[in-house]
Amino acid sequence: MHIPTLIERKRDGGTLSDGEIRDLITAYTSGEMPDYQMSAMAMAIYFQGMTADETASMTRAMLESGEVLSFPENAPRIVDKHSTGGVGDKVSLILAPLLACDDVWVPMISGRGLGITGGTLDKLESIPGFRVDLSQQRSLEQLEKIGVVMIGQTASICPADKKLYALRDVTATVPSRPLIVASIMSKKLAESLDALVLDVKFGTGAFMKTREDAEALGEAMREVGAAMGVDTSVCYHPMDEPLGCAVGNALEVVESLELLRGGGPADLREVTLALAEKVSTVGRSQLESWLDDGSALRKFEEMVECQGGDAGILTDFPKVHPAKVVKDIMAPNSGVIEKVDADTVGRASLALGAGRGRSDDVIDFSVGFDRIAKVGSEIKAGDCVARVHANSDADAALAEEMFWKGYRCV
Repeated sequence: MHIPTLIERKRDGGTLSDGEIRDLITAYTSGEMPDYQMSAMAMAIYFQGMTADETASMTRAMLESGEVLSFPENAPRIVDKHSTGGVGDKVSLILAPLLACDDVWVPMISGRGLGITGGTLDKLESIPGFRVDLSQQRSLEQLEKIGVVMIGQTASICPADKKLYALRDVTATVPSRPLIVASIMSKKLAESLDALVLDVKFGTGAFMKTREDAEALGEAMREVGAAMGVDTSVCYHPMDEPLGCAVGNALEVVESLELLRGGGPADLREVTLALAEKVSTVGRSQLESWLDDGSALRKFEEMVECQGGDAGILTDFPKVHPAKVVKDIMAPNSGVIEKVDADTVGRASLALGAGRGRSDDVIDFSVGFDRIAKVGSEIKAGDCVARVHANSDADAALAEEMFWKGYRCV
């Protein structure tokens, strides 16, 4: 295999065979193929795309780069969800324990922040002591005990995706449909699922900017899932404004806990329930009851304890990661909010330190935004339309300046 030749062929719009794709993934996973060559290949794929067969081959090659989860024959229904990402999307933190109330198993393998999208693992790790690096045996024991585990990719599960996931984040190749499909589906199919629901976002704060592009991505993933024998369904949700009212790791945990206590923003609750319905064995009314009566919260607390965290601190979690500067952003005029641009808020959060500019950057759990006003809200001059959490007055001022660029009220 001559890697530059394969890069050149894809650059010029040609196709790669199943064997060539498998060889590429094997070489990259082993370290034989350096990052700079995979960066070039990823960029070529970004511009030229991949055929359905190439995408399927990429998915299989990444899946087969490591181990897959195995479960006993008498295991209950095994389900999971994946989102293509968005600003303020903390649904997984609520959905996983909610589904576990249904006596299904939820072996959720999640990722870290990618672009302006916050990572589920980063949010969970804002809970002191929470471990996402459990072994397969430890994960199985936890599933047998409480029905839910939320972990990262271990060295043995989809190692190719773990490397490529980090590389895409820092080489501007995140919004590539075939790479998104292969990344998501290889990771999820490694969970040996019975059912999977995909939350495909579209809008300014999503990788897919239009509903049409989102549906093309969703259908591509559904086809791969179906071909692998997994009951795969897709939901489509807009991402032109942040989901919920908080953006930033610890701040999103706070908001997730509000929802698990029966409160929280209406849009976040609706998305969570819509996704849960697709893979649960009960109806919406029962799912709502588990949110409102504390069942899902207790399941979340059990998960935190099982994975090394202290569930006791969840009762007053806002005090766990206090920002040095907390500043209200005040509305300059009265009216109805027409726009709170998700992309703008996401980029402002990145500038504060809530995300990564490089794969080895350290996340600041404390920073971000909360109390973000929703589009359609009537406000008066002087009302708080968002609150910024920052490490300095200068950072807060910059974040506020960026926020206004994506805000409109008339």
